[in-house]
Amino acid sequence: MQIGIIGLGRMGMNMARRLIKAKHEVVVFNRTLEKVAVMVKEGAVGASSLEEFKKKLSGPRIVWLMLPTGQPLEEHIKALSSLLDKGDMIIDGGNSYFKDDLRHAEELKGKGIRYMDAGVSGGIWGLELGYCTMAGGEAADFKKIEPILKDLAPQNGYLHCGPVGAGHYVKMVHNGIEYGLMQAYGEGFELLQASPYKPDPAAVAALWNQGSVIRSWLLELAAEAFKENKDLAGVSGFVEDSGEGRWAVQQAVECGVAAPVMTLSLYQRFLSRQKDVFSNRVLAALRNKFGGHAVVADGNTRRTTAAGAGGIESAKAQPGVQPARSNKK
Repeated sequence: MQIGIIGLGRMGMNMARRLIKAKHEVVVFNRTLEKVAVMVKEGAVGASSLEEFKKKLSGPRIVWLMLPTGQPLEEHIKALSSLLDKGDMIIDGGNSYFKDDLRHAEELKGKGIRYMDAGVSGGIWGLELGYCTMAGGEAADFKKIEPILKDLAPQNGYLHCGPVGAGHYVKMVHNGIEYGLMQAYGEGFELLQASPYKPDPAAVAALWNQGSVIRSWLLELAAEAFKENKDLAGVSGFVEDSGEGRWAVQQAVECGVAAPVMTLSLYQRFLSRQKDVFSNRVLAALRNKFGGHAVVADGNTRRTTAAGAGGIESAKAQPGVQPARSNKK
């Protein structure tokens, strides 16, 4: 089967490789043409422009986009909407918001261009293990691309989730769950590290994957990470988010669904990127004001004046010395 892939990042390039290996004819385009040249050497048909990309695909064309959500995706869909013919199909396989799928489908419908969305999970391991794929769109369109999905995914690893938007909706919930699982593992291993026993985290992760109720692929990856770097030395605690966790929390609010674990996991990622969080400084200042508790500034422990109105003193506080308090309420 013939398919065109636009976007040769970590996921797109390996998806193209997997499809080539399965004997599909894959036409590729990427703004960085060096990546196109790499794929041509591996059996793909390369294109140096969108116009050439279209010419190398036979109609009705199937175009799979693996692009960052936002401007890159919007620009390509707009260009393709003017370039493709009636009956051609665009599949957005990136990490897109399901409400954007509804808009894109409606915009393309007026030009007779088919549209599907595909939530894809598998990361850098997808080339070897396959990509779990969650598809949204009309049933007839799903049947048309099913041979591609079957070869992209592991056994039983793809599903028609419903009409347009359903694929990315299911992937959004998938990522919200992923946030919660990762947060729970992170907190658990920190608790182990703080214990008086300090068991080998790699050994514990490997153990828990042998029949325990919390075994998972994420735990297998944790075991590998700890095996390579037991204390995770040199690894920053800065944790990004791709957007789907935010959308999951927003959707929970819209649906009136309580999702405290997803929400707190998302907020924890926000906190991971901040240094000396202002809200914590407010807490420290309030404790100082109502209880005379020590605060830390510029690396030194300091206290307010006895009257509580003179701000923070410059002298380092003496251990065990409490400031005088007024008896006034």
